[in-house]
Amino acid sequence: MTRSVERQGRTVEEAVARALADLGAAAGEVEVEVLEGPSRGLLGLFAGREARVRVTRRRGKTEFACDLLRRVAESLGLEVTVRAEAGQGYTVLRVEGDGLGILIGRRGQTLDALQYLTNVAAGRASGERQRLVLDVGDYRSRREETLRRLAAQVAQRVKRMGESVALEPMAPYERRIIHLALQGDPEVVTHSEGEEPFRRVVVSYRASGPG
Repeated sequence: MTRSVERQGRTVEEAVARALADLGAAAGEVEVEVLEGPSRGLLGLFAGREARVRVTRRRGKTEFACDLLRRVAESLGLEVTVRAEAGQGYTVLRVEGDGLGILIGRRGQTLDALQYLTNVAAGRASGERQRLVLDVGDYRSRREETLRRLAAQVAQRVKRMGESVALEPMAPYERRIIHLALQGDPEVVTHSEGEEPFRRVVVSYRASGPG
């Protein structure tokens, strides 16, 4: 698909309109560079110069992010593939390849930082607000399954002991997994407490039980 075209017109606006039509884009989806402004002919005897512009379609947030992640991996000597999958209200970017531990870091801290920076950079470049979730080597998928099992184990412990249990500090998305995993259990209730980055989930016994 053509991403950049140069067009002329009697005015800058006319030249831009022609370029937008050729690109099939809206004004908010492009960047405009004025190469030459229009000028009037000498004493009306000679034709004036038309305006000339270069109009470039911005890359979408997902496309920009995928390209950014490939370049980051390449700078670290890694060969990766990046594919996008649509989620509910967000897009998952799955990075696959060998030696991806450097992109994940201890307990996913590097992965979280890379996800944040990717969202910021791609958002600024595209102007889109779509949320991107980064999963490297299926780390998040495996981590989610681990957290679901942990939630079930902790819930059983709370029911047995009748006391609250505070989990280790977790990132916001990990706390959400715990909350969602236990929200259907009528015998326990969850809440988060503490300040970031030490905020944690607390699982408590619901003394009244069902109803």
